[in-house]
This record gives sequence, structure tokens and C-alpha cells, in this order.
Amino acid sequence: MSKEFEFENSIKNILNYIGEDIEREGLLDTPKRVRKAFEFMCSGYKECPKEIIQKALFTSTNDEMVVVKDIEFYSFCEHHMLPIIGKAHVAYIPNGKVVGLSKIPRVVDVFARRLQIQEQMTEQICDALNEHLKPKGVAVIIDARHMCMEMRGVQKICSTTITSSLRGLFKSDKKTKDEFLSIVSASFQK
Repeated sequence: MSKEFEFENSIKNILNYIGEDIEREGLLDTPKRVRKAFEFMCSGYKECPKEIIQKALFTSTNDEMVVVKDIEFYSFCEHHMLPIIGKAHVAYIPNGKVVGLSKIPRVVDVFARRLQIQEQMTEQICDALNEHLKPKGVAVIIDARHMCMEMRGVQKICSTTITSSLRGLFKSDKKTKDEFLSIVSASFQK
């Protein structure tokens, strides 16, 4: 029995469990659609941040902060498998190398497209950039909504969670940290 068949059969069982008619026209292809959606939404398990970063490293004399903010992402909480929807703000200070700007959102997606908790995802993004880019410092702030809080449980609509992870100069130098916070603070006022 293939993994695809097992997955689709599990979805049929879930549909049956909640009281749906799995033979209903609108649900006939649902198990296959759900499998394909999960293959995409959990594709981060098959991607390597090191490969993404190392494909686009360039020598540079720039030693000023590089910030990519408002990076939209969609993830799933590992506790309820419900969506986490948010934005990541990422900064680094080059140390002889810069990375292609599109690679930073791709690194965010690597970790967002896995079952997650926001706190861990923030650390993973920061650590991956720190390890493979080897900058003077890295900072990551994530601001996200958790459907496990909005759709069930406490049902607090539009509440957000903010997490941060700092390495190098962003952690040791208050002026650097404050500059980063000043740059991204406008995103929190939207």
C-alpha cells in the first residue's frame, strides 16, 4: 500500500468520522486534494537552508544592516495542525558576504512549511542564517496569528504573538538592536 493511498484513506476516515458522506460529489476528490495541499504546505522538510544560502553568496564590502521585512508566511501549529499566519522581519550585518535577497524569504519558508511552534521557528531561521551566512549579526522577529487560538480554545480573534531571536551584534550592541527595532516597528503599526 502506497503512502499516498494511506494518506488519502486517512482523510476519508476523518471525513467519515465528522459525519460527512465520502461519496458526496463535492468530496470525491477531497482526499487527493488534501494530500497534494499537505505535500506543498509541508515541503520545508525536503529543503535545506544551507543549499539555498550557499547558492547565492556574493563577496561584498557592505558592512551595514540589510533588512527584509514583512515576509508573509503560512505554517501549521504542531499541536493542532491549524494555520499560523504571519510576517517575518529578518536582518543581518554582512561580514564580507551578502546573500541574494530572495533567499531570505526562501529560508523563512523552509521552516514555515513544517509543523511548528512560533518560538522554535524564529530560532531556526536565525540560526540557519547565522550558521551559513556567517554575518556579524542576525535578527529575526515574527508577528503571527494562530488559528488554534482564534478558531477554537480561547477564540481570541486577531490576537498576535511576537517572537524574536538575536545573534551577534544584534544581541551584544544595544544601538544595533535599537536600529533594527526602529526599522521594523512601522510594520507593527499597520
